[in-house]
Amino acid sequence: MFNAGKYDVVVVGAGHAGCEAALAAARMGVTTLLATLNLDNIALMPCNPAVGGPAKGHLVREIDALGGEMGLNTDKTCIQMRMLNTGKGPAVHALRAQSDKKFYQNMMKHTVENQDNLEVKQVLVDAILTRSGRITGVQTETGEIYECQCVILATGTYLRGKIILGELAYPGGPNGQRAAIQLSRSLQEIGIELMRFKTGTPARVDKRSLDFSKMKIQPGDDEARNFSFMSECKTREQTPCWLTYTNARTHEIIRANLHRAPLYTGLIEGTGPRYCPSIEDKVVRFAEKEAHQLFIEPEGLDTNEMYVQGMSTSLPVDVQQAFLSTIAGMENVRIMRPGYAIEYDCLDPTQLKPSLETKQVSGLFSAGQANGTSGYEEAAAQGLMAGINAALRIKGKEPFILSRSEAYIGVLIDDLVTKGTNEPYRIMTSRAEYRLILRQDNADLRLTEKGRQLGLVNDERYNRFTAKREAIAAAMTKLREIFITPNRDVQVKMQAMNSAELRSGISLYDLLRRTEVNCKLLTEHFGLEPLPPEVQEQVEIAVKYEGYINKQIEQVERFAKLEAKRLPETINYETISGLALEARQKLNKIKPLSIGQAARISGVSPADISILMIYLEQQRRREGI
Repeated sequence: MFNAGKYDVVVVGAGHAGCEAALAAARMGVTTLLATLNLDNIALMPCNPAVGGPAKGHLVREIDALGGEMGLNTDKTCIQMRMLNTGKGPAVHALRAQSDKKFYQNMMKHTVENQDNLEVKQVLVDAILTRSGRITGVQTETGEIYECQCVILATGTYLRGKIILGELAYPGGPNGQRAAIQLSRSLQEIGIELMRFKTGTPARVDKRSLDFSKMKIQPGDDEARNFSFMSECKTREQTPCWLTYTNARTHEIIRANLHRAPLYTGLIEGTGPRYCPSIEDKVVRFAEKEAHQLFIEPEGLDTNEMYVQGMSTSLPVDVQQAFLSTIAGMENVRIMRPGYAIEYDCLDPTQLKPSLETKQVSGLFSAGQANGTSGYEEAAAQGLMAGINAALRIKGKEPFILSRSEAYIGVLIDDLVTKGTNEPYRIMTSRAEYRLILRQDNADLRLTEKGRQLGLVNDERYNRFTAKREAIAAAMTKLREIFITPNRDVQVKMQAMNSAELRSGISLYDLLRRTEVNCKLLTEHFGLEPLPPEVQEQVEIAVKYEGYINKQIEQVERFAKLEAKRLPETINYETISGLALEARQKLNKIKPLSIGQAARISGVSPADISILMIYLEQQRRREGI
């Protein structure tokens, strides 16, 4: 063993969580080491090379608003961009991009390698070093010791990873990588509890063996869109994806081979994601369904590999070849990489504080799939927050915590640390109580100011943001100031807009409330200055949904009152009489920071919350506050 260097922060793993964590810490001015098993696999996309989608797109926009990298990198490497759920309200609109897999990796590798205060090394971390319950460094398999004050675990699916394919099982990480075998033991030795989860991936198939004429094309949007507020892309070459379906013959082959499926033979022990089941699980659980949709997605512009989205599997290769060949357009399919399952260790996230620091070890943070989540976006969001909080800890400052009413990032982390998870966690819009005010379109308005205070938002971004914010305010003022009356000229304009005639005077602000009226029509008929698209969008949403938004703001204010009732971390809940046994156990384990967080813990009832409220009031009176 030998001392190989000293840093403020060491990030273990260079996937989506690790890259965001390392960049955030380094950009906040602390010396950072990013340790990866393989320099060629920085920001690897082991599943489909897509970013965004329902709720996940919200996370990407929030990462961007706080000064993170995922949105910018996706915009640079995107080969298709689509806005989903456009037939629904703005709260669930979701941007989704198909990236060029290798280009995404290369651009992120370039970014981390050229970041000030950040070094990147290819090393396998075997042990976390501590003294008196505090982080002192990490040790690699070659005996190198890197001293540090904080460690961020961003180990993805590599902790004691095991690849499972049919009857074959062997230690390994995604895409033939090594697994981190010793690190799990080290974590357990310092008191960290681990869970065993499973995920999987479908086959990659040769584009030249597919007949796209039998599939339905899924083109990108005509309008060029971006995740990042800073991206300049105005036009984009859109590479299509394709839609096809399984059928009765597909399902018949799968059912006939369930005795060879690791999921049912007992070879797989870990818990898999309920919201992204394997095709064999779908066929069993949804036996009444005659077909399941499949999206055939390109892995990049310079490869023939196509990703069969919706067909994750760990069935043997011969079975995969057989059932893939039954699908329209895939009759002559050639598999380039078979699908497989991967089992891995991860932390029980209830061991974490809302800052993502572990309760057991001071200075040890964890982010991404290491916390039991699934998805690149969930990983990147946690990585960003862990990097921020590690840097703040180094600087002796209070942690940065986003509440459920401020961001989807807040919902994600609060769910994990308060409720835990018994399966790979996936963010969804239904998890957010305040989704009308947590839209993807207003992420910059919600969070850029916070990113600026942290030192992650540079002058150029901040100036653009303030210009947009001021333009929105000016447009809203203008609409309120301009008042029109039901004279002949105005009524002609109303008719031209296909809107009912006026019966009395009205401001343009109130006129915009009408469903059929938009800013473009007001500009055309009433001489307003044209608004930039991003300003127009915010103005129209604010006016048309004002009543709903105000109701949600009232809900947030009530929520804030419960969050403001702080619970000391030193409380021993066993001593509070009247609490149910389960509530005492859960409260002592999770150590909620507030009454609001306590109320969200599974097993803590409204009666238990009432007892806690009485306890706090008694404590306040005793202390004469």
